[in-house]
Amino acid sequence: MIISPRLKAVLQVLTTLVVVVVYVPLLLVMVNSFNVDRTFGWPPRGLTFHWWNVAFHSSGARHALLVSLEVASLATLISLVLGTCGALALRRTRFFGRNTVSLLIILPIALPGIVTGIALNNAFRTMLGLQLGFLTVVVAHATFCIVTVFNNVQARVQRIGTSLEQASADLGAGPLRTFALVTFPMLRSALLAGGLLSFGLSFDEIVVTTFTAGSQTQTLPIWIFQNLFRPNQAPVVNVVAAVLVLVSAVPIYLAQRLSGDTVSGVTATP
Repeated sequence: MIISPRLKAVLQVLTTLVVVVVYVPLLLVMVNSFNVDRTFGWPPRGLTFHWWNVAFHSSGARHALLVSLEVASLATLISLVLGTCGALALRRTRFFGRNTVSLLIILPIALPGIVTGIALNNAFRTMLGLQLGFLTVVVAHATFCIVTVFNNVQARVQRIGTSLEQASADLGAGPLRTFALVTFPMLRSALLAGGLLSFGLSFDEIVVTTFTAGSQTQTLPIWIFQNLFRPNQAPVVNVVAAVLVLVSAVPIYLAQRLSGDTVSGVTATP
């Protein structure tokens, strides 16, 4: 496709504007986490690590961070198991309603978070009679984290085809042995990418968490929201937000790099 110089210039300007709108506020959060001014006067009169030290010794922030890490890890583990099983089942078998099942798996991540949160809140409290807490948050996060694993595995399975698995079966290997020695090694980078994306999505989720956490469970995004407008906590909130940006960006970056990897030594069947 040939792009005219004028159209290319327009696209470059629009891309620059989008990058500025998205990343300048994030950069402002990072800078303010070192700002000596408690009211975030601009430009900063000086820079300090004082607020980082205060945030590090904040028991509330550290507890919320630990809860977020635990929730994200468990939700990612559940997503890896269920997402992989779902992707393999839908790609390897043909049955009535197959496309409908695929749509139902993908739907949670397409729905507005507030809709998902309200629906899960009603299901946990009204239908199942459960008390909202840590477990309900993990299950709620897993419902949309499954989608990232499902999509990654489904795309990889479509690329690698079935020729190697059929060859393994012809040589006498059973389904479990074939999966362990043939299928899993080819899916490894896709699973890692899907797991990293799931972890990033779960770690910074706030809308669904608000409706499913209850009053005793506090993740890091919830802690930030609750302390955002407290004058004495504002500098600490900026530090925690900066950490949240960094922790969320790393797995997403790694997942993007892994998603672009090719399957070494494997050629997809036509």
